[in-house]
Amino acid sequence: MVGDHREEKSSTTYPQPAHPSSTCVQFHTSILFIKRIGHAKKTTTLPFDSFFPYKSPLPSPPIFASLSFFFSKETKMGRDELCITVPSLFHCPISLDVMNSPVSLCTGVSYDRFSIQHWLDSGHDTCPATMQVLSSKDFVPNLTLRRLINLWTSSNSSPSTADLEEKVMAWIEEINNAKPERCLDSIVEFASRGEVNRSLLASFDGFLETIVGVLSINGMQIRVLESVVRILSLILLENGVNEKLHKLIFKSSSNSSCLPSFISILRNGSLESKMACFTVLESVTTNNESKRFIAGVENNFLPVIIHLIKIDNDNQELHDVVLSFLIAVSVTRSIKSQLVQLGIVEVLSNMMSSKNAAISVVEKSLKILSIVCTCADGQSALNGDQKCAGAIVERLMKVSKTATEDAVVVLWSMCCLFRDERVVEKVARSNGVTKVLLVMQSEVGEGNYVRRMCGDLIKVLRFGCKNVGGFSGAVSYETKTTHIMPC
Repeated sequence: MVGDHREEKSSTTYPQPAHPSSTCVQFHTSILFIKRIGHAKKTTTLPFDSFFPYKSPLPSPPIFASLSFFFSKETKMGRDELCITVPSLFHCPISLDVMNSPVSLCTGVSYDRFSIQHWLDSGHDTCPATMQVLSSKDFVPNLTLRRLINLWTSSNSSPSTADLEEKVMAWIEEINNAKPERCLDSIVEFASRGEVNRSLLASFDGFLETIVGVLSINGMQIRVLESVVRILSLILLENGVNEKLHKLIFKSSSNSSCLPSFISILRNGSLESKMACFTVLESVTTNNESKRFIAGVENNFLPVIIHLIKIDNDNQELHDVVLSFLIAVSVTRSIKSQLVQLGIVEVLSNMMSSKNAAISVVEKSLKILSIVCTCADGQSALNGDQKCAGAIVERLMKVSKTATEDAVVVLWSMCCLFRDERVVEKVARSNGVTKVLLVMQSEVGEGNYVRRMCGDLIKVLRFGCKNVGGFSGAVSYETKTTHIMPC
Protein backbone atom coordinates (compact mmCIF):
# COMPACT_ATOMS: atom_id res chain seq x y z
CA MET A 1 0.00 0.00 0.00
CA VAL A 2 1.24 3.53 -0.79
CA GLY A 3 2.85 5.14 2.21
CA ASP A 4 3.11 1.85 4.06
CA HIS A 5 6.36 1.99 6.07
CA ARG A 6 7.78 -1.40 6.95
CA GLU A 7 10.98 -2.55 8.58
CA GLU A 8 12.90 -5.18 6.65
CA LYS A 9 14.27 -7.86 8.95
CA SER A 10 15.31 -10.26 6.24
CA SER A 11 18.83 -10.25 4.83
CA THR A 12 17.49 -11.17 1.40
CA THR A 13 18.84 -9.04 -1.44
CA TYR A 14 16.11 -8.29 -3.92
CA PRO A 15 17.05 -8.68 -7.58
CA GLN A 16 17.60 -5.61 -9.72
CA PRO A 17 14.50 -4.77 -11.79
CA ALA A 18 14.73 -5.00 -15.54
CA HIS A 19 13.62 -1.40 -16.02
CA PRO A 20 16.63 0.92 -16.10
CA SER A 21 14.85 3.71 -14.24
CA SER A 22 15.07 3.15 -10.80
CA THR A 23 17.34 5.53 -9.06
CA CYS A 24 16.69 5.70 -5.36
CA VAL A 25 17.24 8.65 -3.14
CA GLN A 26 18.46 7.42 0.21
CA PHE A 27 18.21 9.52 3.35
CA HIS A 28 20.87 8.58 5.90
CA THR A 29 20.19 10.58 9.04
CA SER A 30 18.95 13.56 7.00
CA ILE A 31 21.70 13.18 4.36
CA LEU A 32 20.44 12.75 0.80
CA PHE A 33 22.18 10.19 -1.37
CA ILE A 34 21.22 9.45 -4.94
CA LYS A 35 21.67 5.73 -5.34
CA ARG A 36 21.01 3.42 -8.27
CA ILE A 37 18.90 0.40 -7.57
CA GLY A 38 21.78 -1.89 -8.51
CA HIS A 39 23.67 -0.75 -5.40
CA ALA A 40 20.71 -0.82 -3.03
CA LYS A 41 20.47 -3.83 -0.76
CA LYS A 42 17.63 -4.94 1.46
CA THR A 43 15.38 -2.24 0.00
CA THR A 44 11.91 -2.87 -1.38
CA THR A 45 10.71 -0.15 -3.76
CA LEU A 46 7.33 0.31 -5.36
CA PRO A 47 7.85 0.91 -9.09
CA PHE A 48 6.59 4.29 -10.19
CA ASP A 49 5.21 2.99 -13.47
CA SER A 50 2.79 0.68 -11.69
CA PHE A 51 1.08 3.69 -10.09
CA PHE A 52 1.76 6.18 -12.83
CA PRO A 53 0.97 4.55 -16.21
CA TYR A 54 0.89 7.79 -18.15
CA LYS A 55 3.47 7.93 -20.91
CA SER A 56 2.21 10.64 -23.27
CA PRO A 57 1.00 13.26 -22.83
CA LEU A 58 2.59 14.11 -19.53
CA PRO A 59 0.20 14.38 -16.55
CA SER A 60 -0.72 17.73 -15.12
CA PRO A 61 1.19 18.92 -12.02
CA PRO A 62 -1.74 18.30 -9.59
CA ILE A 63 -1.97 14.65 -10.68
CA PHE A 64 1.76 14.26 -10.50
CA ALA A 65 1.94 15.86 -7.03
CA SER A 66 -0.52 13.36 -5.70
CA LEU A 67 1.31 10.35 -7.15
CA SER A 68 4.96 11.37 -6.92
CA PHE A 69 6.42 9.48 -4.03
CA PHE A 70 6.16 5.90 -2.89
CA PHE A 71 8.19 5.03 0.14
CA SER A 72 9.65 1.94 1.72
CA LYS A 73 11.58 1.87 4.94
CA GLU A 74 14.30 -0.33 6.36
CA THR A 75 16.58 -0.45 9.34
CA LYS A 76 20.28 -0.89 8.58
CA MET A 77 23.06 -0.62 11.15
CA GLY A 78 20.69 1.12 13.52
CA ARG A 79 19.67 3.84 11.01
CA ASP A 80 16.40 4.37 9.15
CA GLU A 81 16.50 4.73 5.39
CA LEU A 82 13.83 6.02 3.02
CA CYS A 83 13.82 5.07 -0.63
CA ILE A 84 12.15 7.22 -3.28
CA THR A 85 11.79 5.89 -6.80
CA VAL A 86 12.57 8.50 -9.45
CA PRO A 87 10.12 8.46 -12.40
CA SER A 88 11.70 7.02 -15.53
CA LEU A 89 10.50 10.02 -17.55
CA PHE A 90 12.95 12.20 -15.65
CA HIS A 91 16.06 10.19 -16.59
CA CYS A 92 18.26 11.29 -19.48
CA PRO A 93 18.60 8.26 -21.82
CA ILE A 94 22.33 9.01 -22.18
CA SER A 95 23.57 9.78 -18.65
CA LEU A 96 20.70 8.01 -16.80
CA ASP A 97 20.70 10.93 -14.36
CA VAL A 98 17.75 13.19 -13.61
CA MET A 99 17.70 15.88 -16.30
CA ASN A 100 18.61 19.43 -15.32
CA SER A 101 17.67 21.05 -18.62
CA PRO A 102 15.55 18.68 -20.75
CA VAL A 103 15.46 19.33 -24.49
CA SER A 104 13.76 17.42 -27.30
CA LEU A 105 15.16 16.34 -30.67
CA CYS A 106 13.19 16.17 -33.88
CA THR A 107 12.49 12.48 -33.07
CA GLY A 108 10.50 13.54 -30.00
CA VAL A 109 12.92 12.00 -27.48
CA SER A 110 14.03 14.23 -24.61
CA TYR A 111 17.60 14.39 -23.28
CA ASP A 112 19.55 16.49 -20.84
CA ARG A 113 20.96 19.44 -22.80
CA PHE A 114 24.60 18.82 -21.79
CA SER A 115 24.50 15.10 -22.67
CA ILE A 116 22.90 15.47 -26.10
CA GLN A 117 25.10 18.44 -26.98
CA HIS A 118 28.18 16.32 -26.16
CA TRP A 119 26.75 13.50 -28.31
CA LEU A 120 26.18 15.78 -31.31
CA ASP A 121 29.51 17.58 -30.91
CA SER A 122 31.23 14.17 -31.04
CA GLY A 123 30.14 13.83 -34.68
CA HIS A 124 27.03 11.67 -34.28
CA ASP A 125 24.04 12.36 -36.51
CA THR A 126 21.58 9.91 -34.96
CA CYS A 127 19.14 9.93 -32.06
CA PRO A 128 20.85 7.87 -29.28
CA ALA A 129 17.59 6.27 -28.11
CA THR A 130 16.08 5.36 -31.49
CA MET A 131 19.25 5.41 -33.66
CA GLN A 132 17.27 7.25 -36.34
CA VAL A 133 19.27 9.60 -38.56
CA LEU A 134 18.43 13.16 -37.55
CA SER A 135 16.93 15.36 -40.24
CA SER A 136 17.97 18.30 -38.05
CA LYS A 137 20.37 18.56 -35.12
CA ASP A 138 18.41 21.41 -33.57
CA PHE A 139 16.63 20.81 -30.28
CA VAL A 140 14.01 22.71 -28.33
CA PRO A 141 13.54 23.03 -24.55
CA ASN A 142 10.95 20.68 -23.10
CA LEU A 143 9.40 23.20 -20.71
CA THR A 144 6.61 20.89 -19.55
CA LEU A 145 9.03 18.18 -18.50
CA ARG A 146 11.29 20.74 -16.86
CA ARG A 147 8.39 22.09 -14.75
CA LEU A 148 7.50 18.57 -13.65
CA ILE A 149 11.08 17.81 -12.65
CA ASN A 150 11.31 21.07 -10.71
CA LEU A 151 8.04 20.26 -8.95
CA TRP A 152 9.31 16.80 -8.10
CA THR A 153 12.58 18.20 -6.79
CA SER A 154 10.95 20.92 -4.69
CA SER A 155 8.72 18.32 -3.02
CA ASN A 156 11.78 16.70 -1.46
CA SER A 157 13.78 17.97 1.44
CA SER A 158 17.02 19.64 0.37
CA PRO A 159 20.09 17.51 1.04
CA SER A 160 22.42 18.48 3.84
CA THR A 161 25.74 19.30 2.19
CA ALA A 162 27.54 19.84 5.50
CA ASP A 163 27.62 16.13 6.31
CA LEU A 164 28.61 15.27 2.75
CA GLU A 165 31.50 17.71 2.85
CA GLU A 166 32.61 16.26 6.16
CA LYS A 167 32.66 12.80 4.61
CA VAL A 168 34.73 14.01 1.63
CA MET A 169 37.16 15.70 4.00
CA ALA A 170 37.52 12.44 5.94
CA TRP A 171 38.32 10.62 2.68
CA ILE A 172 40.99 13.16 1.80
CA GLU A 173 42.61 12.80 5.22
CA GLU A 174 42.56 9.02 4.91
CA ILE A 175 44.27 9.16 1.50
CA ASN A 176 46.87 11.61 2.81
CA ASN A 177 47.58 9.17 5.62
CA ALA A 178 48.71 6.62 3.00
CA LYS A 179 45.59 4.50 3.33
CA PRO A 180 43.81 5.11 0.00
CA GLU A 181 42.63 1.53 -0.52
CA ARG A 182 40.18 1.85 2.37
CA CYS A 183 38.14 4.71 0.97
CA LEU A 184 38.57 4.75 -2.82
CA ASP A 185 35.88 2.12 -3.36
CA SER A 186 33.50 4.25 -1.29
CA ILE A 187 34.34 7.30 -3.39
CA VAL A 188 33.68 5.37 -6.62
CA GLU A 189 30.28 4.31 -5.31
CA PHE A 190 29.52 7.85 -4.11
CA ALA A 191 30.43 9.38 -7.49
CA SER A 192 28.35 6.77 -9.33
CA ARG A 193 25.16 7.75 -7.53
CA GLY A 194 24.45 10.97 -9.36
CA GLU A 195 25.51 14.32 -10.74
CA VAL A 196 25.11 16.12 -7.42
CA ASN A 197 27.73 13.91 -5.82
CA ARG A 198 30.11 14.22 -8.76
CA SER A 199 29.78 17.98 -8.74
CA LEU A 200 30.59 18.08 -5.04
CA LEU A 201 33.73 15.99 -5.50
CA ALA A 202 34.91 18.02 -8.50
CA SER A 203 34.51 21.35 -6.73
CA PHE A 204 35.77 20.29 -3.30
CA ASP A 205 38.98 22.09 -2.45
CA GLY A 206 41.96 19.73 -2.54
CA PHE A 207 40.08 16.62 -3.71
CA LEU A 208 41.50 16.44 -7.25
CA GLU A 209 45.02 17.18 -6.01
CA THR A 210 44.77 14.36 -3.50
CA ILE A 211 43.37 11.84 -5.99
CA VAL A 212 45.93 12.61 -8.69
CA GLY A 213 48.66 12.43 -6.07
CA VAL A 214 47.91 8.71 -5.65
CA LEU A 215 48.92 8.14 -9.28
CA SER A 216 52.41 9.50 -8.61
CA ILE A 217 53.13 7.06 -5.76
CA ASN A 218 55.57 4.35 -6.82
CA GLY A 219 54.59 0.73 -6.26
CA MET A 220 50.90 1.43 -5.70
CA GLN A 221 48.61 -1.59 -6.03
CA ILE A 222 46.88 -1.94 -9.37
CA ARG A 223 43.47 -2.08 -7.69
CA VAL A 224 44.08 1.33 -6.11
CA LEU A 225 45.19 2.84 -9.44
CA GLU A 226 42.09 1.45 -11.16
CA SER A 227 39.84 3.07 -8.55
CA VAL A 228 41.55 6.43 -9.01
CA VAL A 229 41.14 6.35 -12.79
CA ARG A 230 37.52 5.28 -12.40
CA ILE A 231 36.85 8.28 -10.12
CA LEU A 232 38.52 10.67 -12.56
CA SER A 233 36.49 9.31 -15.49
CA LEU A 234 33.26 9.83 -13.52
CA ILE A 235 33.89 13.51 -12.78
CA LEU A 236 35.52 14.49 -16.10
CA LEU A 237 32.44 16.28 -17.40
CA GLU A 238 32.12 18.55 -14.38
CA ASN A 239 33.01 22.21 -14.86
CA GLY A 240 36.73 22.96 -14.83
CA VAL A 241 37.85 19.38 -14.17
CA ASN A 242 39.69 18.90 -17.48
CA GLU A 243 41.71 22.07 -17.01
CA LYS A 244 42.65 21.16 -13.44
CA LEU A 245 43.62 17.62 -14.39
CA HIS A 246 45.73 18.88 -17.27
CA LYS A 247 47.73 21.09 -14.92
CA LEU A 248 48.08 18.35 -12.31
CA ILE A 249 49.15 15.58 -14.70
CA PHE A 250 51.37 17.74 -16.88
CA LYS A 251 52.53 20.18 -14.20
CA SER A 252 56.13 19.55 -15.23
CA SER A 253 56.99 19.87 -18.91
CA SER A 254 59.98 17.55 -18.56
CA ASN A 255 58.51 14.79 -16.43
CA SER A 256 55.14 13.42 -15.40
CA SER A 257 55.19 10.87 -12.63
CA CYS A 258 51.55 9.90 -13.34
CA LEU A 259 52.26 8.32 -16.72
CA PRO A 260 53.81 5.09 -15.36
CA SER A 261 50.59 4.48 -13.40
CA PHE A 262 48.53 4.77 -16.57
CA ILE A 263 50.89 2.37 -18.35
CA SER A 264 50.57 -0.07 -15.45
CA ILE A 265 46.79 -0.03 -15.78
CA LEU A 266 46.97 -0.61 -19.54
CA ARG A 267 49.22 -3.61 -18.98
CA ASN A 268 47.59 -5.24 -15.96
CA GLY A 269 44.22 -3.60 -15.35
CA SER A 270 40.70 -4.71 -16.14
CA LEU A 271 38.98 -3.86 -19.40
CA GLU A 272 36.81 -1.23 -17.71
CA SER A 273 39.80 0.49 -16.13
CA LYS A 274 41.73 0.45 -19.43
CA MET A 275 38.87 2.19 -21.19
CA ALA A 276 38.57 4.71 -18.35
CA CYS A 277 42.30 5.31 -18.66
CA PHE A 278 41.98 6.29 -22.33
CA THR A 279 38.98 8.48 -21.60
CA VAL A 280 40.92 10.43 -18.98
CA LEU A 281 44.06 10.76 -21.07
CA GLU A 282 42.20 11.92 -24.17
CA SER A 283 40.40 14.59 -22.12
CA VAL A 284 43.52 16.02 -20.48
CA THR A 285 45.77 16.13 -23.55
CA THR A 286 44.33 19.46 -24.60
CA ASN A 287 47.31 21.04 -26.38
CA ASN A 288 50.09 19.97 -28.70
CA GLU A 289 52.70 20.13 -25.98
CA SER A 290 50.92 17.55 -23.82
CA LYS A 291 50.23 15.38 -26.89
CA ARG A 292 53.89 15.41 -27.89
CA PHE A 293 54.88 14.56 -24.33
CA ILE A 294 52.48 11.67 -23.86
CA ALA A 295 53.46 10.18 -27.24
CA GLY A 296 57.17 10.72 -26.70
CA VAL A 297 59.46 7.79 -27.45
CA GLU A 298 61.05 8.03 -24.00
CA ASN A 299 57.72 7.37 -22.28
CA ASN A 300 57.14 4.05 -24.08
CA PHE A 301 53.42 4.82 -24.17
CA LEU A 302 52.53 4.27 -27.81
CA PRO A 303 54.15 0.79 -27.97
CA VAL A 304 51.98 -0.28 -25.04
CA ILE A 305 48.86 0.96 -26.83
CA ILE A 306 49.65 -0.76 -30.14
CA HIS A 307 50.48 -4.00 -28.31
CA LEU A 308 47.16 -3.75 -26.47
CA ILE A 309 45.04 -3.64 -29.62
CA LYS A 310 47.17 -6.30 -31.30
CA ILE A 311 46.59 -8.89 -28.56
CA ASP A 312 42.90 -8.03 -28.11
CA ASN A 313 41.55 -8.37 -31.64
CA ASP A 314 37.83 -8.74 -30.98
CA ASN A 315 36.98 -6.11 -28.38
CA GLN A 316 35.37 -3.41 -30.50
CA GLU A 317 34.57 -1.16 -27.55
CA LEU A 318 38.22 -1.07 -26.50
CA HIS A 319 39.37 -0.50 -30.08
CA ASP A 320 36.99 2.42 -30.36
CA VAL A 321 38.42 4.33 -27.38
CA VAL A 322 42.01 3.48 -28.33
CA LEU A 323 41.58 4.80 -31.86
CA SER A 324 39.92 7.96 -30.54
CA PHE A 325 42.96 8.56 -28.37
CA LEU A 326 45.39 7.92 -31.25
CA ILE A 327 43.50 10.37 -33.46
CA ALA A 328 43.74 12.98 -30.70
CA VAL A 329 47.51 12.67 -30.21
CA SER A 330 48.61 12.23 -33.85
CA VAL A 331 49.52 15.87 -34.38
CA THR A 332 53.20 15.83 -35.36
CA ARG A 333 55.22 14.10 -38.06
CA SER A 334 57.34 12.31 -35.45
CA ILE A 335 54.27 10.83 -33.77
CA LYS A 336 52.88 9.67 -37.13
CA SER A 337 56.20 8.08 -38.03
CA GLN A 338 56.39 6.35 -34.67
CA LEU A 339 52.90 4.89 -35.14
CA VAL A 340 53.87 3.62 -38.60
CA GLN A 341 57.05 2.02 -37.25
CA LEU A 342 55.00 0.30 -34.55
CA GLY A 343 52.84 -1.34 -37.25
CA ILE A 344 49.68 0.75 -37.06
CA VAL A 345 48.95 0.31 -40.78
CA GLU A 346 48.90 -3.47 -40.53
CA VAL A 347 46.77 -3.34 -37.38
CA LEU A 348 44.20 -1.04 -38.97
CA SER A 349 44.17 -3.07 -42.19
CA ASN A 350 43.30 -6.19 -40.18
CA MET A 351 40.59 -4.30 -38.29
CA MET A 352 38.90 -3.11 -41.48
CA SER A 353 39.15 -6.56 -43.06
CA SER A 354 37.30 -8.15 -40.13
CA LYS A 355 33.62 -8.84 -40.78
CA ASN A 356 32.89 -8.21 -37.12
CA ALA A 357 34.42 -4.73 -37.10
CA ALA A 358 32.10 -2.05 -35.74
CA ILE A 359 31.33 0.86 -38.07
CA SER A 360 32.81 3.36 -35.61
CA VAL A 361 36.05 1.34 -35.49
CA VAL A 362 36.25 1.25 -39.31
CA GLU A 363 35.62 4.98 -39.56
CA LYS A 364 38.28 5.82 -37.00
CA SER A 365 40.69 3.44 -38.72
CA LEU A 366 40.19 5.35 -41.96
CA LYS A 367 40.74 8.62 -40.13
CA ILE A 368 44.10 7.44 -38.75
CA LEU A 369 45.16 6.13 -42.16
CA SER A 370 44.34 9.52 -43.67
CA ILE A 371 46.55 11.09 -41.00
CA VAL A 372 49.58 8.81 -41.41
CA CYS A 373 49.45 8.93 -45.23
CA THR A 374 50.64 12.54 -45.02
CA CYS A 375 54.15 11.41 -44.06
CA ALA A 376 56.62 9.45 -46.24
CA ASP A 377 56.81 6.51 -43.81
CA GLY A 378 53.04 6.21 -43.83
CA GLN A 379 52.83 6.22 -47.62
CA SER A 380 55.46 3.49 -47.87
CA ALA A 381 53.69 1.36 -45.25
CA LEU A 382 50.32 1.76 -46.97
CA ASN A 383 51.67 0.68 -50.33
CA GLY A 384 53.56 -2.20 -48.78
CA ASP A 385 50.49 -3.66 -47.07
CA GLN A 386 48.85 -6.30 -49.25
CA LYS A 387 45.35 -6.03 -47.74
CA CYS A 388 45.00 -2.34 -47.04
CA ALA A 389 43.93 -1.05 -50.47
CA GLY A 390 41.34 -3.78 -50.93
CA ALA A 391 39.95 -3.26 -47.43
CA ILE A 392 39.55 0.47 -48.07
CA VAL A 393 37.76 -0.05 -51.40
CA GLU A 394 35.45 -2.56 -49.73
CA ARG A 395 34.41 0.05 -47.13
CA LEU A 396 33.73 2.85 -49.62
CA MET A 397 30.11 4.12 -49.42
CA LYS A 398 29.46 1.83 -46.44
CA VAL A 399 30.57 4.37 -43.86
CA SER A 400 29.76 7.99 -43.05
CA LYS A 401 30.40 10.87 -45.43
CA THR A 402 33.46 11.97 -43.47
CA ALA A 403 34.91 8.46 -43.36
CA THR A 404 34.32 8.03 -47.12
CA GLU A 405 36.25 11.23 -47.73
CA ASP A 406 39.08 9.89 -45.56
CA ALA A 407 39.09 6.69 -47.63
CA VAL A 408 39.33 8.68 -50.88
CA VAL A 409 42.25 10.66 -49.46
CA VAL A 410 44.12 7.44 -48.61
CA LEU A 411 43.43 5.84 -52.00
CA TRP A 412 44.53 9.01 -53.80
CA SER A 413 47.75 9.03 -51.78
CA MET A 414 48.43 5.39 -52.66
CA CYS A 415 47.44 5.44 -56.34
CA CYS A 416 48.07 9.00 -57.54
CA LEU A 417 50.74 10.40 -55.26
CA PHE A 418 52.91 7.34 -54.72
CA ARG A 419 52.01 5.72 -58.08
CA ASP A 420 52.52 2.12 -57.02
CA GLU A 421 51.37 -0.08 -59.93
CA ARG A 422 50.65 -3.03 -57.65
CA VAL A 423 48.30 -0.92 -55.55
CA VAL A 424 46.58 0.50 -58.64
CA GLU A 425 46.03 -3.02 -59.95
CA LYS A 426 44.72 -4.14 -56.54
CA VAL A 427 42.23 -1.27 -56.39
CA ALA A 428 41.13 -1.89 -59.98
CA ARG A 429 40.56 -5.60 -59.35
CA SER A 430 38.56 -4.72 -56.21
CA ASN A 431 35.96 -2.89 -58.31
CA GLY A 432 37.57 0.39 -57.37
CA VAL A 433 36.47 2.28 -60.51
CA THR A 434 32.80 1.64 -59.84
CA LYS A 435 33.14 2.54 -56.16
CA VAL A 436 34.94 5.81 -56.90
CA LEU A 437 32.32 6.70 -59.50
CA LEU A 438 29.61 6.13 -56.89
CA VAL A 439 31.43 8.49 -54.58
CA MET A 440 31.51 11.12 -57.33
CA GLN A 441 27.76 10.71 -57.94
CA SER A 442 26.95 11.06 -54.23
CA GLU A 443 27.06 14.12 -52.03
CA VAL A 444 30.46 13.08 -50.70
CA GLY A 445 33.11 15.62 -51.58
CA GLU A 446 30.73 17.65 -53.74
CA GLY A 447 32.56 20.72 -55.03
CA ASN A 448 35.74 20.24 -52.99
CA TYR A 449 39.11 18.54 -53.10
CA VAL A 450 37.66 15.04 -52.58
CA ARG A 451 35.75 15.24 -55.87
CA ARG A 452 38.92 16.32 -57.64
CA MET A 453 40.78 13.41 -56.05
CA CYS A 454 38.10 11.05 -57.34
CA GLY A 455 38.69 12.44 -60.84
CA ASP A 456 42.41 11.78 -60.53
CA LEU A 457 41.71 8.26 -59.30
CA ILE A 458 39.44 7.52 -62.26
CA LYS A 459 42.18 8.51 -64.70
CA VAL A 460 44.80 6.35 -62.98
CA LEU A 461 42.48 3.39 -62.42
CA ARG A 462 41.31 3.36 -66.05
CA PHE A 463 44.90 2.88 -67.10
CA GLY A 464 45.28 0.17 -64.47
CA CYS A 465 42.15 -1.56 -65.78
CA LYS A 466 43.60 -1.71 -69.29
CA ASN A 467 46.79 -3.23 -67.93
CA VAL A 468 44.86 -6.07 -66.30
CA GLY A 469 43.04 -6.97 -69.49
CA GLY A 470 40.08 -4.66 -69.33
CA PHE A 471 38.00 -4.32 -66.18
CA SER A 472 34.25 -3.94 -66.07
CA GLY A 473 34.63 -0.72 -64.12
CA ALA A 474 36.33 0.93 -67.12
CA VAL A 475 33.53 -0.13 -69.46
CA SER A 476 30.97 1.23 -67.00
CA TYR A 477 32.74 4.56 -67.02
CA GLU A 478 32.81 4.79 -70.84
CA THR A 479 29.25 3.66 -71.59
CA LYS A 480 26.95 4.17 -68.65
CA THR A 481 28.24 7.22 -66.80
CA THR A 482 29.54 9.43 -69.58
CA HIS A 483 27.64 12.39 -68.12
CA ILE A 484 30.10 12.31 -65.21
CA MET A 485 33.36 13.84 -66.27
CA PRO A 486 36.39 13.69 -63.99
CA CYS A 487 37.66 17.08 -62.84
